[in-house]
Amino acid sequence: MFKYVCKRVVFLFFVMFGVSLLTFGMVHLTPGDPAEILLRMEGINATPEAVEALREKLGLNNPLPVQYGHWISKVLGGDLGVSFETGRPVLEELGQRLPATVELTVAGTMVVLLVSLPLGLLSAVYKNTLVDHIGRFFALVGASVPSFWLGLILIYFLAVKYQLLPVMGRGSPAHLVLPALTLGLGMSATYARLLRASMLEILGLDFIQAARARGLTENAVLLGHAFKNALLPLVTAFGMSLGHLLGGTVIVETIFAWPGMGHFLVDSIFGRDYAVVQSYVLLMAFIFVILNLLVDISYAFIDPRMRVAKKGEDQ
Repeated sequence: MFKYVCKRVVFLFFVMFGVSLLTFGMVHLTPGDPAEILLRMEGINATPEAVEALREKLGLNNPLPVQYGHWISKVLGGDLGVSFETGRPVLEELGQRLPATVELTVAGTMVVLLVSLPLGLLSAVYKNTLVDHIGRFFALVGASVPSFWLGLILIYFLAVKYQLLPVMGRGSPAHLVLPALTLGLGMSATYARLLRASMLEILGLDFIQAARARGLTENAVLLGHAFKNALLPLVTAFGMSLGHLLGGTVIVETIFAWPGMGHFLVDSIFGRDYAVVQSYVLLMAFIFVILNLLVDISYAFIDPRMRVAKKGEDQ
């Protein structure tokens, strides 16, 4: 196991290096001069002399390899640069907005678990009944509806028409309900379908019949044997989905004016704030690869066969 983890950590560094190259290159290929945009945002006449002076100050006149070298060396030292728009360190800007994004992600994750697990289990246990048909219909609709459209529908019914919940901002727990539902319901549908399919496959295996033959109760068979073995594909998807939940907050935070990193990213993209965009993409990529590593390690605790396989690799 230790050797396997070391291999994945080394692979992580190569992935992050590739992501840094792609991020740096793609951001600098986008149209528009950030120096000119920044001057206009500050209400300053963007004369060629003023633009050139600002470009020199920001280091934008240096060759791209030199700019990349300066940027990546600062990143490795914990300096993510300074936001062109606010003039503050990017690390402070992201750190200030990180709690709001984490709060929304955790709430969305709770929605996913509270909706998908009971729905998937019930659909599998009561296969081809009314409960199963309702669950599959919800899963189909939920997986087909875009998150931004779902958010607008929830706003119309729960905030505008019936005035049950606030629409925008962050404050009371009520402000969290609509963004969390928008973020989590679509993914809940996907998980419910995945859990149903996995449970039906496990319930048809011989060891389930053997457990029933030993006199175990149906709840013990379902929860202690079938559900535990059906978790493996869900853990794989859940590890990836946590990253997608963080990334999905970009749309949700924009719709509900949630003051998180996603909303800040959208403003930075329109303002050509390179430092913020690069730092956000690197952060999301790092979270993705770390989550993938944790998912792989968790396999060994869920499925004993994975422990044996990884032990064989170490030997």
